[in-house]
Amino acid sequence: MSTELETRNSKLETIGALLEMKSITKSFPGVRALDGVSFNLQSSEIHALVGENGAGKSTLIKILAGVYPHPEYGGEIVLDGSERRFASVRDSEKAGIAVIYQELSLVKELNFAENIFLGREPRRFGIINGEELYSRAQKLLDELQLQIDPRTPVINLGIGQQQLVEIAKALSQNARILVLDEPTAALTDTEVETLFRILTDLRARGVAMIYISHKLDEVFRISDRVTVLRDGKTIGTSATSQTDEPRIIAQMVGREVDQIFPEAKHERGEVVFEVRNVTVEDPSVPGKRLVDRVGFSVRKGEVLGIAGLMGSGRSELLMALFGAHSGRKSGDFFVNGKQIAINNPNEAISHGIGFVTEDRKRYGLILDQTILRNMTLAGLRNLSGRFITDEDAEAAAGERASSDLRIKATSVFTIAGTLSGGNQQKVVLAKWLLTNPRMLFLDEPTRGIDVGAKQEIYAQINRLAEAGLAIVLVSSELPEVLGLSDRVIVLHEGRVTGEFTRSEATPEAVMSCATGRARLAA
Repeated sequence: MSTELETRNSKLETIGALLEMKSITKSFPGVRALDGVSFNLQSSEIHALVGENGAGKSTLIKILAGVYPHPEYGGEIVLDGSERRFASVRDSEKAGIAVIYQELSLVKELNFAENIFLGREPRRFGIINGEELYSRAQKLLDELQLQIDPRTPVINLGIGQQQLVEIAKALSQNARILVLDEPTAALTDTEVETLFRILTDLRARGVAMIYISHKLDEVFRISDRVTVLRDGKTIGTSATSQTDEPRIIAQMVGREVDQIFPEAKHERGEVVFEVRNVTVEDPSVPGKRLVDRVGFSVRKGEVLGIAGLMGSGRSELLMALFGAHSGRKSGDFFVNGKQIAINNPNEAISHGIGFVTEDRKRYGLILDQTILRNMTLAGLRNLSGRFITDEDAEAAAGERASSDLRIKATSVFTIAGTLSGGNQQKVVLAKWLLTNPRMLFLDEPTRGIDVGAKQEIYAQINRLAEAGLAIVLVSSELPEVLGLSDRVIVLHEGRVTGEFTRSEATPEAVMSCATGRARLAA
């Protein structure tokens, strides 16, 4: 921790709070989401707010943003020493509070400047003054040191630049408090660096920020203080210079975490699944290969990790192997030594393959259906009679799966869309386990879930391998691939550029192959 940040943290202890949220409570039918949460924010501070999914972070922020207006909650919001009661989002914005949600709220058909001043356009004689509109937008761009033409349509900007549009929009409203919800979830490393530079500059200018993230390395890098929520309660607030990741994780999950990844004791058996010369074409660009002559095998009881950078073809490979990719594909597939064809997901399922996709909300769940319906959707034939579904057997199987995976819900008849991200992921996993698979594809199995839920998923992956399941794991988090896999293959631009045993797979060696360079010696 730098001396500069330590000095800032010591000063923060003596400065009066810009914002205080005192004993905040909020209930939904059957659930107490917030139970006496207290939180404060000081001027020129980046204050991280962390906790497992379902801990109450989003609810607290929605109260601050006026989404849940007074008196729908209990407690006090004190701003500049005076109690404030926000009746709407507009009230909160007028008080200088801006929230940038993970799902951005931009009109992509409009350009940068039009989005910034949407609904607040400078006018002359009732007509939008285009010259002043673009002049103001350019001034904001100059303040943020961004090389973007204010006339650029937002749809032509990358996700990182779109997020900066949201920040510029907040600054145009003279926001004094900026709330950022998982701001780096979809950003590249370069975009993260740009974002952090801008946040540091804003802090120096007096803007206070609440930074919500599951990425604790970012929390410790950028924040002055960190507050932990668990089960709707404030667990504690610490200066980042006076705590560390293991302590924060222990506070988040309510227990000490000695080892992030479970010790693997996998007894590997015969080859269950093998592919040779798999090629997958881009459906929108004829002749372009997303996957180019890839081959691998995976054994019973083995976790095979697939590493690679974004765009390397990892997800496209799994989608094609499951029969779910729309592009042309070729290659030879073998299950237990017998050549098979997989042209669609039904054929993959019939050969004992399950697939936890990277986008659970789009491909893995029917959000407005119950946990039970989602769990049994793929394996219903195993739970039904010849002509009708055995509802008792279906419910019993769902209850067992829910208990085995420790899904936090009132019952299996809870609507899946109301669950936290980690619990939704467990439902997707349960769905495929109820098909009795011999092999499981896991594509980004812990994306968007908190550290506690991650560890439960890690433990479950380990148990499944120990029970003899063959697992193929794709993850953008290199420590995850290295910590869970018995072997690792690396893709670069659709081709295999390296293969490593668990002992050989160092971060440096894998990354060398992922960037297209030569394999480093172990």
